[in-house]
Amino acid sequence: MVYKLCDLAKIKYGKNQSKVVDINGKYPIYGTGGLMGYAKEFLYDKPSVLIGRKGTIDKVRFIDSPFWTVDTLFYTIINENIVYPQYFYYLLKNVDLTKFNEGTTIPSLRTETLNRIELEVPNKRVQSKIISLIGGIDEKIRLNNDINDNLYEQMYSIYKSWFELYEQNNGVKPDSWIRVSIYEITNVIYGAPFSSKLFNEEKNGRPIIRIRDLKSQNFNTYTPEIHPKGYLLQKGDIVVGMDGEFRPYIWGNEEAWLNQRVCVFDNKRPRGKAFLFFTIKPLLKFIEDTEAATTVIHIGKNDFDKFNFIMPDEKTMNEYDEITFPMYDQILNNMLENIRLIKLRDSLLPKLMSGEIDVSNIKLDL
Repeated sequence: MVYKLCDLAKIKYGKNQSKVVDINGKYPIYGTGGLMGYAKEFLYDKPSVLIGRKGTIDKVRFIDSPFWTVDTLFYTIINENIVYPQYFYYLLKNVDLTKFNEGTTIPSLRTETLNRIELEVPNKRVQSKIISLIGGIDEKIRLNNDINDNLYEQMYSIYKSWFELYEQNNGVKPDSWIRVSIYEITNVIYGAPFSSKLFNEEKNGRPIIRIRDLKSQNFNTYTPEIHPKGYLLQKGDIVVGMDGEFRPYIWGNEEAWLNQRVCVFDNKRPRGKAFLFFTIKPLLKFIEDTEAATTVIHIGKNDFDKFNFIMPDEKTMNEYDEITFPMYDQILNNMLENIRLIKLRDSLLPKLMSGEIDVSNIKLDL
């Protein structure tokens, strides 16, 4: 049966978080870009689908625990007599919300327009079956992410203990550990200036990675160009955007060209990527914080040339590499599996919802 969105849910505005934000808060605060912090109070405590009002309007989020949303992000009160909240999320996930953009400089959505969107909703038995199938994939993705978060925390905890607090040496930096240039452990490889005129979404050529692609680990832009100074991003590379924010990411997808204003910190130690990751992260953060007062912040070779760190002895570094290399490798494997699962989910979901695939005849082996 076809319903208008207003029949399925009430769209509600988020609120300014300034009075509820709390570093010790337990309720997540969401904006269009994702998690912004935590609040001491919640705005809504039932399952909901969050929709961008301004800015990033093409990605919806499902949340089933108490939360707060800022005023650039809608939340929804879902009519569970007609639709399960998670199925409502799947419905909106299949809608190209950019088609309803009514902003000029900043993408924007209006409740009046959203409420008129028509959505086909099957009976709740079919909804439940689709939720169980797709929800199983989502749960596996979530589990992999939780495992990766735990592995990341383990690697950093050891790094902090050994190389920041010097706990193995009674809190004192060994005299043999000296300050050296970051280039002792890495080379910096810069992306090439590929011609944007050749960029396409038709998979003509190889994928090309821009700053906007780093967080999501996705790409939908390709180029047939083979640049003489081009670098093919490899699985496990530590990649950093050079405009806007300077955060290291572990690349967990297929080979792709590195576009300009994106760089790779190429590890000189075969098994030392975790050490490199945690060494450059605070250096990058310092530059980001220092330049945050400007409208658009940039980083470049002159900044990297000033990077330095305390170089431990070879034995200690090798011991850390030995412990963390399997963890880093597992993180990468989980990221790669999630890429496969996301592709499976995103290809399967519209076919299930349209009836192209009969829900009663499918069984997934994850």
